[in-house]
Amino acid sequence: MSHTYSNIDLHALAHEIKRRGKALGFQQIGITKTVLDDDEARFLSWLDSGRHGEMDYMKRHGVKRCRPEELLPGTIRVISARMDYMPPDTVLPGKVLSHPELAYVSRYALGRDYHKLIRSRLQKLANCIEAVTGKFGYRVFVDSAPVLEKALARNAGLGWLGKHTNLIHPKAGSWFFLGELYTDLPLPADAVFSTNHCGTCQACIEVCPTKAIVAPYELDARRCISYLTIELRGSIPEEFRKPIGNRIYGCDDCQLVCPWNKYAQNTIEMDFLVRHGLDRASLIELFNWSEEEFNNKTEGSAIRRIGYECWLRNIAVALGNAPKSNAVIHALMAKKEHPSELVREHVDWALSQHK
Repeated sequence: MSHTYSNIDLHALAHEIKRRGKALGFQQIGITKTVLDDDEARFLSWLDSGRHGEMDYMKRHGVKRCRPEELLPGTIRVISARMDYMPPDTVLPGKVLSHPELAYVSRYALGRDYHKLIRSRLQKLANCIEAVTGKFGYRVFVDSAPVLEKALARNAGLGWLGKHTNLIHPKAGSWFFLGELYTDLPLPADAVFSTNHCGTCQACIEVCPTKAIVAPYELDARRCISYLTIELRGSIPEEFRKPIGNRIYGCDDCQLVCPWNKYAQNTIEMDFLVRHGLDRASLIELFNWSEEEFNNKTEGSAIRRIGYECWLRNIAVALGNAPKSNAVIHALMAKKEHPSELVREHVDWALSQHK
């Protein structure tokens, strides 16, 4: 990317980008430069300590994650966008978590996969920019490449990084997705969100079932339920199986307890509304899905990426934590001879909890 934009009113363009972004369904748009030196040092230290677990892709891309101009040569600005995702009219998370026979699915995964929707909206935003600038250098990212998205969003003025390492906005909480446009447009950058409003609050650290927040602003992914149920493809370490409770896909505890989420807004996107009753489904119902049912009912969902085998693995753990009943034992026994060794191991563990 190497263009000159001397004939363009860049301040007016930045204003228009934010206006059009909101019209496209984003709650906020910010613009930042590409310098992430302090974040790079923290990221490399995190990798060196092995806290990324089996997420080898984190290490594979090296410092490209922290240096936008190396990932996409010519990049000098990042347009960062956020979009609310909490669906309205769901069974309250606390109610599901307090009923161990129900399955808890992270709120972001109850509806359609966000990747395509946000990528499409950012592409439309890029098209709007191109109508003003002519051809310009850019690339859209939504969890699709080595991008340090939360640090970039903070630098673009979209919030601060909380002690749980998620981005928090003082008027919108943390229930939102992020997406980015890397560009060679020399747009005026917004002020970094430099004020941290976590104060002395330790709620997220104290509530974490597996103590994955090992210190303020430090997450050990290897202990995180979201990592264990989504990223990890092998056996879930036994020490974490009881604390997982009935969480079968992800975990929201650190966000549920965050006082700033009293300001969070429900999504207005129809695609993020609950599908297949996943906000209130029973563990047994989901465990009884055939592989064909799993594939059909998770089509277009973020859940699809873990695959049927890990789906059964996760629910087997939750059934091991459920109250003992004939129905639970029957459901587990039906999978005792499952072709997958991974599934069989977790089913056997679950059955051992009900002896």
